Amino acid sequence: MPNRPHIVIFNPDQWRGEALRHVGNEAVHTPNLDRIVETDGVSFSRAFCQATVCTPSRCSFMTGWYPHVRGHRTMYHMLHQYSNVTDEPVLLKTLKDHGWYVWWGGKNDLVPGQEPTGRYCHVRNRLPKRTGPPPKRNPPECQRGEPGSDTYYSFYRGKIDLREEDRPFDHDWGHVLAAVELIRTSRKDRPLCIYLPLGYPHPPYACEDPWHAMIDRTKLPKRIPTPQGWQDKPSMLKGIWRRQNMQTWTEERWTELRATYYAMCSRVDHQFGMVMGALKDAGMYDDTAVFLFSDHGDFAGDYGLVEKNQNTFEDVLTRVPFVVKPPAWVPVKPGVRDALVELVDFPATVEDLCGIVPTHTHFGKSLVPVLTGATDQHRDAVFAEGGRLEGEEHCMELESRSSQKPDGEYWPRVDLQRSMPEHTKATMCRTEEWKYVRRLYEKDELYHLRDDPGETVNRIDDPGCAGVLRELKERMLTWYLETCDAVPHEVDRR
Repeated sequence: MPNRPHIVIFNPDQWRGEALRHVGNEAVHTPNLDRIVETDGVSFSRAFCQATVCTPSRCSFMTGWYPHVRGHRTMYHMLHQYSNVTDEPVLLKTLKDHGWYVWWGGKNDLVPGQEPTGRYCHVRNRLPKRTGPPPKRNPPECQRGEPGSDTYYSFYRGKIDLREEDRPFDHDWGHVLAAVELIRTSRKDRPLCIYLPLGYPHPPYACEDPWHAMIDRTKLPKRIPTPQGWQDKPSMLKGIWRRQNMQTWTEERWTELRATYYAMCSRVDHQFGMVMGALKDAGMYDDTAVFLFSDHGDFAGDYGLVEKNQNTFEDVLTRVPFVVKPPAWVPVKPGVRDALVELVDFPATVEDLCGIVPTHTHFGKSLVPVLTGATDQHRDAVFAEGGRLEGEEHCMELESRSSQKPDGEYWPRVDLQRSMPEHTKATMCRTEEWKYVRRLYEKDELYHLRDDPGETVNRIDDPGCAGVLRELKERMLTWYLETCDAVPHEVDRR
């Protein structure tokens, strides 16, 4: 099946890039991903998303556009198609139009709810309706804390109960089981695309055994501490920290939250392994290109914070897992690569493997040369962006219930999106050694990542870094000039 591989897009939500055993985290269990990287795939240990919340990131990796190209900076500005001619491209539709049978099982955060998903896929999977007894309730200790408590905004639930018979009705389990059944019964005479945008390891931090019990609490990586006084750090972080009200947490409590997060990642690895097993049983594995990546990361206790935010770019938020297994006819050199790559490179890689010539300008670069070992280099810098301009009320996400009342678990973050300078527009330029963040309405950031991987000391005012700062500002300007627009390929009659 040359140039017509099956495609599996395994897209968990909020998985940090360091949460993989094969990149050195001994606490998390990822045997299925580890095995692929050992035998016939590549894991990019320095892969970065282009936005640190779901919708902007998904709009970016499904188009090959950075968020600024069409202003996809909020959870409420998705990809639109206004006619039969693609206005804003979506990789799923591209594959569908080129003959792939596209099956979508999982969350959205990509296209508007008012548009029919039939434009983008043949099937949008729906979970079965429960006909039997209700599921077993989670124990009381897995419920949210009372208002005013230090667990009210923590998202922490811990060990939950989920019986195997209830899995078909659970969001992630249900879609994974449906994907396995699809593979088992699929026609072999057409290329298949399976898109699995899962919910885990997105908070609440909750997981069942055996994964909850798997995590060795003594092997957790050291937690990045809360910055002293938040000096020279973004006001958004300090504001969230104050509102989440978790300053009383002991290290033992943080350990349990973080262990639960890693358990959620381990569960996703198991589900990934189920899909890979189904491909092998169906004789489709060798003919399939597999991609696993998340849309962004999670604080998961680092800096004394949980969840994420829209306009800061710590590595725990921007660095993501990115594992690629090409079809067997591509001579892959398996292993871990430390080349700088971006999620905008995902659609370019799919197009390359499928022989599709794009009909829109985008800014991704195919990863195939890195997969084959032809090169170990890919990019000299990676970028991310978020926030808003003063007066952009339509970018405050006022539609979110969490912006209206403090009883919403996301209120500490989303309510601050109505404030300045907290919600200032910002852009990151990260190289192998340095990270520069331009913040429009407050102090910029500059970190020397080799000496300060936790990004705890902002060196923006250090005169010894003036030369580096000039270079990074020039690099950011070049990037903006190269990617500031995308002229349609169709020309108009005059």
